[in-house]
Amino acid sequence: MNDEYAVADGSAILYKTAGFREDAVTERVPLSEGKTLLICAPDREILLHRLQEAENAIAAKDIFLSNMSHDIRTPMNAITGLTMLAKMHLDETERVSDALNKIETAGTHLLSLINDVLDMSRINSGRMTITPEYFALNDLIHEIMIIMRPQAEKKKHRLLLTTGDIPEETLYGDVLRLRQIYVNILSNAVKYTDEGGEISVDFSEELQGDRCLLSFVCRDNGMGMSEAFLERVFEPFERVETSTVSRIEGTGLGMSIVKKLTEAMDGTVDVQSKVGEGTTVTIRIPLQYRREALRSEGLQGKNLLILEADPALRRSYERWLEELGIRFTLTASAEETLNALADADFTQQRFDAAIIGRECGEKSGKLEIAGYLHKAAPSLPILLISDDNWDEIGYLAQHSGIVSFIPLPLFRRSLVNGLAEALEEAGEAESGFGYPDLTGKRILLVEDNMINQEIAKELIGMTGADVDLAENGAEAVERFAASGPGAYSMILMDIQMPVMNGYDASAAIRSSGRPDAGSVPIYAMTANTFAEDIAKARDAGMNGHIAKPIDINALMQVLGQIRK
Repeated sequence: MNDEYAVADGSAILYKTAGFREDAVTERVPLSEGKTLLICAPDREILLHRLQEAENAIAAKDIFLSNMSHDIRTPMNAITGLTMLAKMHLDETERVSDALNKIETAGTHLLSLINDVLDMSRINSGRMTITPEYFALNDLIHEIMIIMRPQAEKKKHRLLLTTGDIPEETLYGDVLRLRQIYVNILSNAVKYTDEGGEISVDFSEELQGDRCLLSFVCRDNGMGMSEAFLERVFEPFERVETSTVSRIEGTGLGMSIVKKLTEAMDGTVDVQSKVGEGTTVTIRIPLQYRREALRSEGLQGKNLLILEADPALRRSYERWLEELGIRFTLTASAEETLNALADADFTQQRFDAAIIGRECGEKSGKLEIAGYLHKAAPSLPILLISDDNWDEIGYLAQHSGIVSFIPLPLFRRSLVNGLAEALEEAGEAESGFGYPDLTGKRILLVEDNMINQEIAKELIGMTGADVDLAENGAEAVERFAASGPGAYSMILMDIQMPVMNGYDASAAIRSSGRPDAGSVPIYAMTANTFAEDIAKARDAGMNGHIAKPIDINALMQVLGQIRK
């Protein structure tokens, strides 16, 4: 009610209406901690209900703080303890390596806890913004599965992915927030499903005029939730059980964040669950889409060798390639593939490209097959279509002769356009995997923190590039102005720095009038990782964003874009 206000006065809390008189108190309700509620308004039930809501919120926050004290101290104890043990055993390589791996795991978990708390704070303060951009749906799904697969494998879960009707592959939306929503839901499914369980994920689309409704359905056979808990599942700080009881750590903010982000994108979230039977979460978000033409002009008449044993993918190849007039030979094993290659050579009907698919053995087997093909036909472009993590196998893939990859799930446009691009670039020696060779290139690193300087210089040095250092934005602008056009192949820019911040420095470089001022790649390398921070970096003229703590694979992907 607009005419209500509250005053804390010593041991009493007074809920009053306009025209309140001290002698008008009609009821005194004892509260916790020696406080008393003085009711002097006719709306007794409304006031008592609001009081209960306030006390519930305070109790939830108290529980949250208690949980956070435990959950933050747990990985911090691991980090500090393992660091101490590693220093005590520096001469034992395996022991130090094991400690570092565990420190990395604990640090990642700690970072996720902090991110949840900060996200909720920004949402509640009204500072959360939606930043849409065009993105490829198969890239988003591939990234999500790469993130979730190790977690699922650790608990021996079956993680199943299906894609229903996907008429549009290029969508317009906040891809970072979408990834956050889906990963949050899947993380809960993994956490609350006992070892050996099953989690299925399904993506589908429904066209609605100039928009498509993107549906995400996650089902698990985990512990489930009671009807009572389902009623408050979206309330902040709520958990099925405390981490000290269930040994499942988290902030209790995940579902609240999911709901707020989904609703901010005009979407809906629905949760169905039964104790002991599992949970189904359905999220539907309307997104704009962009129809893109197939790059099929140069593919008609091409002859492809395709190694794929998965029946569903084989049917997809047959349907999509036949309608474009592309010839192909499907094989289901390494032996069949090598025989087909030999037959083609004998009949002078050589293949224009080879595709190694998902269902053809272990990762090492795929790369061995690629190596055999590359030795037998060095000029044959080899593509890998897979759900593997390219950051893990990219270096070996390059040396096995693989020149390109297309991530699963496989959609029509991504297959056709990926083939066209691979054939166009077949003559290039670089495949973009592993550490790029940037010998002779110069990179300007703008960073004020000495430890971050040391880490970044060491990582960049792996590419053979030379690194110039600027300790603030103003110094970066001066170094750029003092260098000749084209002197720097890339600028890696911190954001929060003394004298001049990264946004202003980037804008100053872009507006300097130098011939290369508009073309030199500038990437933010910063701990400012919210969606609005990424949008602000783009507005300042930056080409992209690398989050801290620095992920070496993300950094190498950016550095790999430097042209020789």
